[in-house]
Amino acid sequence: MQLVIISGRSGSGKSIALQALEDLGYYAIDNLPAMLLGSLVDELRGQGNRTHLAVSIDARNLPGALERLPSLLDELRERTIDFQVIYLTTDARILLERYSATRRRHPLTRDSEMTLEEAINKEEETLHGIRDLADLLIDTSRLSVHDLRRRITDQVAHQRRDKLTLTLESFGYKRGVPLDADIVFDVRCLPNPYWDPTLRQFTGRDDNIVAFLSSYPIVDAMSNDIQAWLERWLPAYQNSQRSYMTIAIGCTGGQHRSVYMVEQLAERLVPLMGEVQLRHRELGLHYNLSEQPADSLVSGISQSDERQQTT
Repeated sequence: MQLVIISGRSGSGKSIALQALEDLGYYAIDNLPAMLLGSLVDELRGQGNRTHLAVSIDARNLPGALERLPSLLDELRERTIDFQVIYLTTDARILLERYSATRRRHPLTRDSEMTLEEAINKEEETLHGIRDLADLLIDTSRLSVHDLRRRITDQVAHQRRDKLTLTLESFGYKRGVPLDADIVFDVRCLPNPYWDPTLRQFTGRDDNIVAFLSSYPIVDAMSNDIQAWLERWLPAYQNSQRSYMTIAIGCTGGQHRSVYMVEQLAERLVPLMGEVQLRHRELGLHYNLSEQPADSLVSGISQSDERQQTT
């Protein structure tokens, strides 16, 4: 049996993630009481015809049940049940906007006098134990519905438990560090093509930006240092039973230097990892480098259209 446990903040896209797994053949159950998890696994294993199970466990559970969840997961681990815990999070300000737009009630405000903002903060506090146990943290703040479904399909449903799933992500510091980053490298000390008006409109995936940055020895030196660090330490993370690793590389705007660095490192790491996923947050691109060349990917226009529909 392969078990996926989806948790996270209300409004972060848990239902979408669960539906994505259901469409892939998982037996999906929303808002499962945590205390029933072991019994459900036993029942489905006994039937023998359900090998993929996805459940959502979140703050709608009784507080005592959530407190016992770590011990319940330890019991599943002792019984050699193959499971993953996926935690979805979203910036609190964006959650406020989503609830205001949909006019839905937050689950924690139904039987209390808490304000929406208080409920959002209380929920994060309630779920911190599950967040600490998560195999994968996904920040849905800037993901469209289609982006989230793609992430779930690529990183969860197709993930091999004996293999580290590596994601390299570029981002701009002016929009904040990605919440789901495990390790962050800052490349703002490198020469910035933005200050050349003839280069400003391009990105780190364009030949003229590549030529500009590759002409500076300091850029190549930083790339080599980051690569050496990753090659030295990624095996250690994998040996510690780590299933996912997101390496985020940031520059000021997330258009030039960080994009270039991610592209260069990904090409070098594919022979080591076999598969490397790339995300350029500010460009709205997400793809698997080992599957297809970057030039054949979804165009920026369609990516922009998708981002109009948020989780």
